[in-house]
Amino acid sequence: MTTTSPTAAGSGANATQAFRAARQSSGGEVTSPERVSDVVQAVLSGVHEAIRAKKVTYPEFQAAKQWLIDLGEGGEWPLFLDVFVEHVVEEVAAETQHGTKGSILGPYYLPDQPKLPSVSTLPMRSDEKGKPLVFTGQVRDTDGNPVAGAELDLWQADDEGYYSGFAPHLPEGNLRGVVVSDGHGRFEVTTIQPAPYRIPTDGPTGGLIEAAGWHPWRPAHLHLIVRAPGHRNITTQLYFQGGRWVDDDVAQATKPELVLDPRPGDDGKLRARYDFVLEPA
Repeated sequence: MTTTSPTAAGSGANATQAFRAARQSSGGEVTSPERVSDVVQAVLSGVHEAIRAKKVTYPEFQAAKQWLIDLGEGGEWPLFLDVFVEHVVEEVAAETQHGTKGSILGPYYLPDQPKLPSVSTLPMRSDEKGKPLVFTGQVRDTDGNPVAGAELDLWQADDEGYYSGFAPHLPEGNLRGVVVSDGHGRFEVTTIQPAPYRIPTDGPTGGLIEAAGWHPWRPAHLHLIVRAPGHRNITTQLYFQGGRWVDDDVAQATKPELVLDPRPGDDGKLRARYDFVLEPA
């Protein structure tokens, strides 16, 4: 493993900055006071019930209070929420959605990456380690029609499990890009198979994981946001058959429908196909 591992604080700061930039560009969504009251009361009721059911003591409450303070001061709220909470929000959203299954966005998305043609190679170092992977497929609508010019915003970890923009030793934009499908909705992306990775454990989130006796691992995956005018965006992750942690993901974000089964091609490169289905907006 590299000796320049990203810290929890550094990853949290970058994730917070990216989140705020995305919120500013989208304008956010106005929530009524009635809705705020309803949701917050439900969350607090759940916390109160857990305290009663588990007979939480004052020392335990003070420890939790200190942990929340540390979490905020360490800038780790994006990390904690994306790992332990987002998968449930995504499950609720999926109840009214059709087309390709979604998954969590995670804390490592960076917007405004360069656009690439339908047949392309993700930006990478000249000596990028890892098994070469050719990822192909087609974007269609729910009626089976090809979606020309669909954008596949793709990002992934490298062969050591690190993301550009969050690990100081990686060049900017490494293994990130927006691939635009051709006139038939098809695409072919050459990249490398990513590695599983540990979420940063040197901060409060890692302290909680250690105290609870959990593991900090996420399975190897490709991140994608697939979008096209007039269609609902899909945010998803694609995993690898037989990969470690696929059945025991710390973020609980894997789904059977999102598992790839790469096979070696005649050129020795791994090849995997996945077709995306977009529903009308």
